[in-house]
Amino acid sequence: MLGAMRSTEPRQLPGASATTARLATYRWGLALVGVTAVWGATFVMVRDAVAAIPPFAFIAYRFLAAAALLAVLRPRTLARPRRGVLVAGVVAGVALFAGYGFQTVGLQYTTASNAGFITGLAVVLTPLLAAALLRERPGLGPAVGAALAFAGLALLSLQTLEVRRGDALVFGCAVAFAAHILLLGRFAPRYPSYQLAVVQLGTVGVLSLGWAAVTGDLAAPSGTQVWLALAVTAVLASAAGFLVQTRAQREVSPTNTAVILTMEPVFAGLFGFLLAGERLQARGWAGACCILAGMLVAELARPSKLPGRADEAFE
Repeated sequence: MLGAMRSTEPRQLPGASATTARLATYRWGLALVGVTAVWGATFVMVRDAVAAIPPFAFIAYRFLAAAALLAVLRPRTLARPRRGVLVAGVVAGVALFAGYGFQTVGLQYTTASNAGFITGLAVVLTPLLAAALLRERPGLGPAVGAALAFAGLALLSLQTLEVRRGDALVFGCAVAFAAHILLLGRFAPRYPSYQLAVVQLGTVGVLSLGWAAVTGDLAAPSGTQVWLALAVTAVLASAAGFLVQTRAQREVSPTNTAVILTMEPVFAGLFGFLLAGERLQARGWAGACCILAGMLVAELARPSKLPGRADEAFE
């Protein structure tokens, strides 16, 4: 009887797992695009806010508020952290803090266009570091996509070939962001996304708060503009944004993640036009098209992989 009952159970069709994996990857890839849209949309808001409050103080308040928000929303999820998640979250958080730190300091000694381009080098550094340190080859599609995105960033951001001392600091930012993407690619499939995201955010907040205190830049937020920027970036850009990125990197490879994240300056240009009247020249639009093409090539040419726990959202 048991054998007969088993024979009536539906069997999974060949290729169904691969199809499910590909759909999960596309779904979370689109979620990452949404995150980059939020980051790009808040660029003007953050730029105006850090003119009124020291940057590291702003980063500290933003990330601490984001970590606190996630902790309050799901306290039971954090009550029993999985073994190893604290170390993993702190390591990823240190890389993320280093990225923001190098970028913030480097911007004082170079142009915004140079900083934008050099930060975008993470799209090239990610597959290179993956190959060198993790012995992981990105594959032809993601490699071509990264190259297209790199060319697009050059067209969109690079105005001159002049090298400034801040460029080296911003290059450190690109290395740190590439390392963060790789670390999430390694940790995200192993640990609960929610716990990992909260520890990351808290680590960045604490380190930024300490840096601001040591350098004498710790200041209380004041003014409607600063408070609005903190609220929007804490809730949407940090709490939601990094939670989605952490979960998405269970399905999306580090190289593809890096390519997708190059859409941030594209969205920054779009929302800069809509919100602040800033205009892209023809060269900028060509760069934006290259970045979009690179993202599509990297995604469509990606080989399928079996999903780990693709049906889970944020455990």
